[in-house]
Amino acid sequence: MKKLSLIVAATLAVTTSAVLAATSPATATFQVLITVAKACSVVAGAGSNINFNTVDSSATNLSANNNISVTCSKTTPYNIGLLPSNNDTTGLGQMKPATGADRVAYQLRSVSATGPVWGSTATATAVGNGVAGTGTGVAQTIPVYATVADANVTPGAYSDTVTVQVNY
Repeated sequence: MKKLSLIVAATLAVTTSAVLAATSPATATFQVLITVAKACSVVAGAGSNINFNTVDSSATNLSANNNISVTCSKTTPYNIGLLPSNNDTTGLGQMKPATGADRVAYQLRSVSATGPVWGSTATATAVGNGVAGTGTGVAQTIPVYATVADANVTPGAYSDTVTVQVNY
């Protein structure tokens, strides 16, 4: 019996050592995960105002331009629409004075003062009459042009607000 106890004790000692040796060091794995969603932002505001400055009421065929800034995630396609406050989807706006009935009509355009009309029919999947781009992860400067056929209105200061919409 004593011999059997020694054999069992020896077997347990060897088995325990083997189990400890086989699991030291113990290892496991895990993952570090992230899902990056596409995103875009646009900067306009006072720094993007298009200012025709002071002109005579006899002035015709005026053009002016400025820039907006769009930042979209790398490789994210986007389409930009512009909507004057009169909600004209073709980008044909009207500058108004603080008081009075006169209006100065203007047309928003892309590429140049004689370039394509820039309106607000762009969607996330179609450029429409907007401007298309692809994100680089850094700010991209987008020029906006406006033209005025004539300034034959009552003298004074005229303005309008344009909404920029980046669809992605």
